[in-house]
Amino acid sequence: MAAAASHQQQHRHPKRRRLALSLSLSLSLSLSFSPSPAPAAAPPLDTLADELLFLVLDRVAQADPRALKSFALASRACHAAESRHRRTLRPLRADLLPAALARYPCATHLDLSLCARVPDAALASALVSGPSSCPSALRAVDLSRSRGFGAAGVAALAPSCPGLADLDLSNGVDLGDAAAAEVARAKGLRRLSLARWKPLTDMGVGCVAVGCAELRELSLKWCLGVSDLGIQLLALKCRKLTRLDLSYTMITKDSFPAITKLPNLQQLTLVGCIGIDDDALGSLDKECSKSLQVLDMSQCQNITDVGVSSMLKSVPNLLELDLSYCCPVTPSMVRSLQKIPKLRTLKLEGCKFMTDGLKAIGTSCVSLRELSLSKCSGVTDTELSFAVSRLKNLLKLDITCCRNITDVSLAALTSSFTSLISLRMESCSRVSSGALQLIGKHCSHLEELDLTDSDLDDEGLKALARCSELLGLKIGICLKISDEGLTHIGRCGGLSDDGIIQIAQGCPMLESINLSYCTEITDRSLISLSKCAKLNTLEIRGCPRVSSIGLSK
Repeated sequence: MAAAASHQQQHRHPKRRRLALSLSLSLSLSLSFSPSPAPAAAPPLDTLADELLFLVLDRVAQADPRALKSFALASRACHAAESRHRRTLRPLRADLLPAALARYPCATHLDLSLCARVPDAALASALVSGPSSCPSALRAVDLSRSRGFGAAGVAALAPSCPGLADLDLSNGVDLGDAAAAEVARAKGLRRLSLARWKPLTDMGVGCVAVGCAELRELSLKWCLGVSDLGIQLLALKCRKLTRLDLSYTMITKDSFPAITKLPNLQQLTLVGCIGIDDDALGSLDKECSKSLQVLDMSQCQNITDVGVSSMLKSVPNLLELDLSYCCPVTPSMVRSLQKIPKLRTLKLEGCKFMTDGLKAIGTSCVSLRELSLSKCSGVTDTELSFAVSRLKNLLKLDITCCRNITDVSLAALTSSFTSLISLRMESCSRVSSGALQLIGKHCSHLEELDLTDSDLDDEGLKALARCSELLGLKIGICLKISDEGLTHIGRCGGLSDDGIIQIAQGCPMLESINLSYCTEITDRSLISLSKCAKLNTLEIRGCPRVSSIGLSK
């Protein structure tokens, strides 16, 4: 009867029985299986597109390149983005090259100038045996300060870097024609430097001329084995050249006309070419390239003012002319400059000015923006004052070591050039401290000023404080300045810690400072300079009170 009653009760409450069974199963399942954790949220930077990450990386690199490593460690996406974003590699050792190329497959510029030695094997293994996608992206390779490689190492460049357009092999003093033949295999080269290849001859230059017809820029500076034959072949084959540096080579008048007839040549550098004389300059004719804009013939000791005068009629579109340490500056030579009305820069460093030579510049070169008279003899107050009164467009003036000029010249200069942005007048010992104050009063747009070894004092520094755009100031060996003067400007060398602290506080973006032989400075100075985050050059020779404590900061 009891069993029957129980069976009857279950049939009366079927919903209650099913509910109990459901609760039992639910409890059993909850005890048997632990709940799965919620998926972790992705780091915010990982959700950004590559284009946005690249913009962030650009800003980081601009603010502090050292922070790129920290950015790469933020997440996997940041690590991958930094790998694809970097375009320039600058390893410190050659053995790091394979890993660097693998890590940054999109790099286009490889700078090995910090590697003192790059053996052939290291160069070949990194470029040839590395990932196939890495070398193909390289467009520029710099080996200008590296040694230890030869023709075999150079041979690895062309096949491994088919897009190579810029190659700097300067200072390869042991490289010659065999290496030049390997360079010639890089058919797409646009810029090439073979400076100081002492064994190089016309045969090697000929290989480059035939193989690299797309060259735009070439430097053969100090290639003493190169003669007219190689240069003539170069001028025949490389018609697209825009810049050519033949400084300190043995070229003569036989190759000079061929060079100057290059149809696209814009810049020609012939520093120290003793084979260039008046006959060479006189050989130019109306077929001379009208595209030439920059001509540097400084230290060509066998040219005279007569040769220069005859040459100027063939280069009517010159913008810059450098005749430093060449020939005397005569009025007739300067008057011939009227044939190049677009001339903007004239450098006559170390030249001797004949009577009225400087006055002629004032009347013949009214379009000048930059004039260098550094270390020139014959520069007087009368002639300089006349010249500056006529050169109304001048923005940069260098009168370093013009020891005969006085306050008269400076008064004329500061009243005429209120828009001057660069003034260099080191060792102008006859200019008084009072006259130097005129610079600050009238030339408020100055960005660069060199008053090294001058009569500058604290009042002069106070006047210079008005030059709010000043970026560089040199006042070494100015014995009249003190820390009190430095407090007015905060942009120069100093005598003790108090002055240097003023510099650090007043110039938080300081990039370079020379404190050599400031014997009173201590670690306090270096600690204050450690706050200048962009400081990249520090000279502290002859500072006996500086210790490792300051250097560590």
